[in-house]
Amino acid sequence: MRHLLTSSATALALAVTMSTAHAEPEHYNLDTEHSFIQFKISHLGFSWLVGRFNDFEGEFTYDPDEPANSEVNVTVQTQSIDSNHSERDRHLRDDDFLDVSEYPEARFVSTDFERTGEGEYTLNGELTLHGTTRPISIDVTHVGAGEDPWGEYRRGFEGTVTLTRADFGIDYDLGEEAEEVEMYLSVEGIRQD
Repeated sequence: MRHLLTSSATALALAVTMSTAHAEPEHYNLDTEHSFIQFKISHLGFSWLVGRFNDFEGEFTYDPDEPANSEVNVTVQTQSIDSNHSERDRHLRDDDFLDVSEYPEARFVSTDFERTGEGEYTLNGELTLHGTTRPISIDVTHVGAGEDPWGEYRRGFEGTVTLTRADFGIDYDLGEEAEEVEMYLSVEGIRQD
């Protein structure tokens, strides 16, 4: 009887341990063919100028049980700015704006990932742009996850953040309506097993 009780207690303890065991965070490399870093800025208050950065790389770690364990690291080549107008892009690359010869990369490194609702998060981190590093907070939504047709596991998020250009030393006068830039981020990662 004592042996039976001991065995039952051991089995119960094992079951509780297994049910409360924490899964390891998942590590993903960005699939840059299915990820986008886009921006939108007012043009004289009449319309929007929309563009993107074409060359970037990054990775993220996602922990669905403990979001605070999640991490993001992305590097953008500022030369790759694309507003669908070559003359304007040349101006955006010069020292009035991004000064890509002096600051060829922008970088985001996360400091915190906080769940704010079902599939909703706030991603906090440090953005280095135009030689200036400042904290930013990105509103993030989990889009989906699952196995793709080629046997790999993918996960996607989208996020938005509004940046004030002057905070990063980019203060070329475009008018009051264009002091802020809206960023839209859509990222898809491939899990690394």
